[in-house]
Amino acid sequence: MRADRTAIGVDIGGTKIAAGLVDAEGRVTRRLEHATVGHEPWAVLETVTALVAELGSGIPDAAVGVGAAGWINPEGSTVLFSPHLAWRNEPLRARLEASTARSVLLSNDADAAGWAEYRFGVARGQSHVVCLTLGTGIGGSIVVEGKLQRGRFGVAAEFGHQTIVPGGQRCACGNRGCWEQYASGNALAREGRGLMAVHSPVAHALREAAGNDPHLVTGEMVTSLAASGDPACRELIIEAGQWLGRGLANLAAVLDPGIFVIGGGLGSRVPLLVDTAKETYRANLSGRGYRPFAQVATAGSGQDAGLVGAADLARRAQGQGSPIASSEK
Repeated sequence: MRADRTAIGVDIGGTKIAAGLVDAEGRVTRRLEHATVGHEPWAVLETVTALVAELGSGIPDAAVGVGAAGWINPEGSTVLFSPHLAWRNEPLRARLEASTARSVLLSNDADAAGWAEYRFGVARGQSHVVCLTLGTGIGGSIVVEGKLQRGRFGVAAEFGHQTIVPGGQRCACGNRGCWEQYASGNALAREGRGLMAVHSPVAHALREAAGNDPHLVTGEMVTSLAASGDPACRELIIEAGQWLGRGLANLAAVLDPGIFVIGGGLGSRVPLLVDTAKETYRANLSGRGYRPFAQVATAGSGQDAGLVGAADLARRAQGQGSPIASSEK
């Protein structure tokens, strides 16, 4: 396959599956989307197969890149675990190759999004990149000198599951106090529900928006009300941004990137969150005053970053060799 050929990218998320035809410049020339109607492997497999068949009609040699929410083994063949989908040791690549009759490159969805930012977005030309995808949780990716870094066992950059509050909020991964429990859409929804549950007088806008039912509060509802100026929801966004900034300072101490890219549905749409994170990061970086601050930028690839990155990874793997750093055996 030539490096300039169109490829098919697929982004599998907990609520929707997006797929598209992507050219060599990262442009999506055709896009399809389908709700993730079931989290069972067979249901996702059927949906992805149908999307690829429709997009690939008349393009028999188009490679397929799939970004999946979960831990991928070093060989890029198996989803070891997905906290938001019912996948445990799921041999997704082989099953997709059989059902689509195409070559498939399988990657973590945050890796795919980070790769899109490195290749076509705000991190283009950078040598050391850390990308965070903020949505339901926190995903992450690392690109160093043009190679995605997945670690020895394929599960590096799961930043959202570092313990930041020992004994804190329970996480879907099984631990307590994970970073994503304090700086994500789920965290905003939980805190909003908490305000309503204690009948806080500052939660009047939330009560009205949720019909006085705390169970209907979502992270998107909180961000929308914050954008319209509601003080209580703005406070929740600022708190989440402070948690985000503290985590960035921790990552900088370990990884020392040149740029942090903040993407995902939450990171891309909530400037107050990112601005607060920048301030908190700069106030908490170790050795501040004696070392450079990494740039903190909002992602530029939009909602299609995952499918764009997945398609480009598949194209480059066939045309120029894998851009994913190999793990030591």
